[in-house]
Amino acid sequence: MNLLKGTAAGFAMAVGLAASAQAADLSGTLKIFSDMSNPAPRAVMEKLAADFDALHPNLTVELTVIDREAYKTQIRNFLTANAPDVANWYAANRMRPYVSAGLFEDVSDLWAEPAIADNLASTKGAMTLDGKQWGVPYTYYQWGVYYREDIYKELGLEEPKDWDTFKANCQKIIDSGKKCFTIGTKFLWTAGGWFDYLNMRTNGYDFHMALTNGEIAWTDDRVKQTFANWRELIDMGAFIDNHQSYSWQEALPFMVNGDAAGYLMGNFAVAPLREAGLTDEQIDFYQFPAINPDVALAEDAPTDTFHIPSGAQNKEAAREFLRYVTSADVQTAINAGSALGQLPVNASSSVDNDEMLNQGFEMLSSNSPGGIAQFFDRDAPAEMASVAMEGFQEFMVFPDNLDEILDRLEKARGRVY
Repeated sequence: MNLLKGTAAGFAMAVGLAASAQAADLSGTLKIFSDMSNPAPRAVMEKLAADFDALHPNLTVELTVIDREAYKTQIRNFLTANAPDVANWYAANRMRPYVSAGLFEDVSDLWAEPAIADNLASTKGAMTLDGKQWGVPYTYYQWGVYYREDIYKELGLEEPKDWDTFKANCQKIIDSGKKCFTIGTKFLWTAGGWFDYLNMRTNGYDFHMALTNGEIAWTDDRVKQTFANWRELIDMGAFIDNHQSYSWQEALPFMVNGDAAGYLMGNFAVAPLREAGLTDEQIDFYQFPAINPDVALAEDAPTDTFHIPSGAQNKEAAREFLRYVTSADVQTAINAGSALGQLPVNASSSVDNDEMLNQGFEMLSSNSPGGIAQFFDRDAPAEMASVAMEGFQEFMVFPDNLDEILDRLEKARGRVY
């Protein structure tokens, strides 16, 4: 794997390569609206816009950056009344309202091009609704199990590849006086991560997507099997006590102090673990293991995207921008550690020399034929996600309440969809 060091060098390389393969010249104005308002992402977006502008002398790129929270409330209005040519958003169910309302352009033609079809294949499902593609991804990050490598070595444990080994490891960790996993469910969404992985490993990606789309009853026996697998861990005492009292950050010290041996979490947890003093000799990462051997391994990898509004005025330039931002070298540059610090979606991109990012890139690019989910509260509608994640947290504390919880979720399904 080639490693890129330095955002400036990366952008220079990306621009040079893109220029050599420049399509027919573009003209007019390209209006881009972005929610990348935090300092580092904003700098990335400004550089993207400036570099694309420089590639096309007869095109003027106008970038408007809107505060991320304000963007969420304004997007429907500007897509309807004053559409830009390109807009940031998110994959999967988060784009469904705008697809259903006819506000996003069908870009299936781009996904038919080999450069996109071959290199971005892992996220095609997340960009597909009604058999068509409605945008392109530019960054994502992995989820998986971050664990105390030193504790595993001390106890003679290997990274688990299957459910039986996963549970056997957990029992040995418990027998040593530690918890298998830290978690903070105070804000609910962390329990959603556990449900995602247990359900995708039990029933597969297509089932999981059908469930979050409201097509399967929560009282279905296959859903109950997911909870039965979860209960095995709960009954073992795998999770820290009183997790409902902690945020995800407040649950970190249990792993830092060695009271818990692992954390199912997104890659954003790595920086605070390192800042708390853990070294890369103490922490490592593994892919959530298989449960049902007949099910391909799907992953949670929340994906940020670019879309062309159906009301765009310069769709030719917009399509060329989407080609540009999905190219291997541009994705390498914008995801570098000094830029977004996340993962490029393009399988031909390079990744910063970071152990966790490299493992995540390899997993998502090569070892995840089962699909890329966006996380429960992105894949399910907001109201359903809220009710369900409350149920997940309740189940972790009161597993005997499962039937009542599932009945409540099923009533919500009838109301929400």
